[in-house]
Amino acid sequence: MIPEGQILDGGALEIGSLLFEGIDQIDLTGPFEVFTRIPNARCRLYGLSTAPVRDAGGLLLTPDATLSEAPQLDVLHVPGGPGQEALMRNSAVLDWLRSQAADAKLVFSVCTGALICGAAGLLRGRKATTYWTVLHLLPFFGATPVDARVVVDGNLVCAGGVTSGIDGALQVAAILRGLKLAETIQLAMQYAPEPPFDAGGPDRAPRDVVEAVRNATADLTARRERTARGIATELGIAVPDNA
Repeated sequence: MIPEGQILDGGALEIGSLLFEGIDQIDLTGPFEVFTRIPNARCRLYGLSTAPVRDAGGLLLTPDATLSEAPQLDVLHVPGGPGQEALMRNSAVLDWLRSQAADAKLVFSVCTGALICGAAGLLRGRKATTYWTVLHLLPFFGATPVDARVVVDGNLVCAGGVTSGIDGALQVAAILRGLKLAETIQLAMQYAPEPPFDAGGPDRAPRDVVEAVRNATADLTARRERTARGIATELGIAVPDNA
């Protein structure tokens, strides 16, 4: 793990988030809430164009600039959501991710944003996590799946599903500026989750609830697996047939 507070030591930060149609907005806005509270940091949203896009629930979001207009980012933030599938073979997006990741201080994926990073070849040989229904797909990108809310491997930080992006962003803040700043942000946000039900993970939710979510996402999960298998072949990654 990168020592806390040792990357830029208070220097100016460029934090950029990928924005696309069908994003899950909390993958974006949860971390954004954290990042905008980091001193001397500029946070911007970058899209294939500057046209507004709608998230999976219909919320309208507008990029600040196009991918090509982004400066070199210190933190590259890649959210997920159902729209992730459309980007898996988008050369403009994948080339941009590779280019930015080459010199970024941190690459931060949230939820199925990890699959986009995987398609760009950024997960090969790394430990990673993603949304629980597709955790088994990470080996197709050469990654070692870890069933955890946040996984840090070198300069790669992966958060699991949806709300775990806040946890991951706080970890990013700690790495960049130290524990005290991250704790200050957490308190300022009054981020102290006390969910009313203990159903926040497949290991805790009632079996019928787990099956309901699996069934509701089965078609998308199947498409994601077909795409992942194809990309594994292109990347030359051997995956067992039973994976």
